[in-house]
Amino acid sequence: MSERSAGDGRTTADATGEIGRRVLRLRTERGFTQRQLAEPAYTAAYVSTLEAGRVRPSEAALRHLAGRLGVTYEELTTGRSPRDATRLRAGLTDARRALATGAAEDAAALFLDLHTEAERLGFAEERAAAQLGLGDCALETGELSTARDHFEAVERLLAEEPLPRRVPAIRGRAVAHLLAGELRYSCYLLESALDELNASGLHDPGALLLLYTAAIGPYMDMGAHGRAMRAAELALALAPQVDDPGLVARMHRGVARTLIAEGRTAEADASLAKAQELYEQLRIHTDLAHCHWMRGYVHAQDGNLERAERELRTARDMLASKRAALFTVQVEVELADVLRRRGRTAEAEALLLPLLTRSAEADGEVPAEARGEVPAGTEGAGLTAERGAVHAGGAHRLLGLIADERGDADTAEEHYCAALSLLERTGAAGDLADLCRLLGDLLRREGRLEAAMDAYRTGLGHRAAPGTTTLGPAPAEPPV
Repeated sequence: MSERSAGDGRTTADATGEIGRRVLRLRTERGFTQRQLAEPAYTAAYVSTLEAGRVRPSEAALRHLAGRLGVTYEELTTGRSPRDATRLRAGLTDARRALATGAAEDAAALFLDLHTEAERLGFAEERAAAQLGLGDCALETGELSTARDHFEAVERLLAEEPLPRRVPAIRGRAVAHLLAGELRYSCYLLESALDELNASGLHDPGALLLLYTAAIGPYMDMGAHGRAMRAAELALALAPQVDDPGLVARMHRGVARTLIAEGRTAEADASLAKAQELYEQLRIHTDLAHCHWMRGYVHAQDGNLERAERELRTARDMLASKRAALFTVQVEVELADVLRRRGRTAEAEALLLPLLTRSAEADGEVPAEARGEVPAGTEGAGLTAERGAVHAGGAHRLLGLIADERGDADTAEEHYCAALSLLERTGAAGDLADLCRLLGDLLRREGRLEAAMDAYRTGLGHRAAPGTTTLGPAPAEPPV
C-alpha cells in the first residue's frame, strides 16, 4: 500500500521529515537545546524524535514549537515565510507597472522570475498571478498561442477556486482567440462564464464587468449589435460597484464601440475621453494608446479625417514604442484607410503591403509587388488567418479598393477574394457583407453578371440576421 499524500505530491513521511529538518535548523540557528525548545509542554526526547522524522507532530505541538522558535505556524509547516509572500506580491506590482509603462518583453522577464520563485516556494496564488502576467505580455507582443497556454495554466492552477478568481484568465483566453480571428469561440468562452456566474449567484461586479466589457468587441465584429449594446448597458450599470479605475476605463472604451455603431459619435468620444483620463492617471500606456486608436476611428466616422489621422498616428507610435507588434499593425490598417480617404493612396499602399509581406515571408511566399520599410516596433509582425484575421481581411479589402480605383480589376478581385477567405473563418458578418457588395460591383462592371449575383446573394446571407446563425441564446443576466 502506498503512503498517504501530504496534499502537494509528497507523502506524509516526506512532509514529516521536512518539518523535522526545519525544526532542527531553526533550533540550531537560535542556539536552543532540545530541552529548552520542548519545555514546558513537551520533552527533549519528543523533540529529538520529531527532528529525526520518526514522529508526525500534532498541530498543537507545531504551534508550541513555532511560538518558541519565533516563526509562524505556516512557516514552520510549509517552509514559506509571510515575508516571501509580501516580497513576491511587491514584485508582481513592479512587473505590472513595467507592463503598463514599458515594453512587454521586459515585463515578461520579471514575471518569469517571479513565477519560478513562487513555484519554488509553493505559493500557488502568486504563481497564478505571475502566469497571468506572462499571458498578458504575450497578448501584447502578439504571441497568441503562447498567451492561450499561459491563461489555460492559470485556470488549472485556480481550478478549485471560485469562478470570479478565474475570470481574468478566461477573459485573456477569449481575447487571444478574438485576436486570432476566432470570434465565435471568443463569444462562447465569455458567455459560458457569464452564464455560470449568473446562474450560480456569483454576482461579482468586477468579474461581470470584465466579461461584459470583453464581449463587446467580438459581438461588434460578428454584427451582433443588439448583444453588444446590452453588454454595454450592463457594464455601465455594474461600473459604480467597481473600484478598479483600470477596469472602469476599459469599460468606457468598450461602450464607445456600441455608441459608434449607433451613430452617437459625440457620446462615444466623451466615453473615450473618460477612459483616456483614467489611463493617463494610471500611466497605462497600451490601453491609453487604444483610446487614441478608437478616437481616431470616431473622427474617421464623423468625416474629420485630419483629426483621425493625428489620433491614429499617436496610437501607432505609442504601441510601437512598447513593441506591441500585433496592435501596432492593426492600427496601421485603420490609418491606411484614413490616408486612402484623404486621397493619399500611395502612402496607404506603402503602409499596407509590408504588413502582408511579413506574413507571406513567414509562409515562404513573398508577393513580387510587396516592397517597403518595416516600421520600427513591428519587426516580425504580420497579419495572417491565425493572427489578426479581421485586420488582415481589412488590409486586403483596402488594397482591393485602391486597385479598383486605379482600374486594375484583376488585382482588386484577388484582394477582395483573399479578404473574403480570411473573414469567412471569423464570422465578421458586417465586414463580409460589405466585401461581397464590393466584389459584386466589380464583377458586374466586368460583365460577369452571374458571378456578381452570387456575390450579392452571399452578402445578403451575411447581412440578413447578424450574429443569429452563429450565436446561441444570450447569456443569463445579473440582477442589476
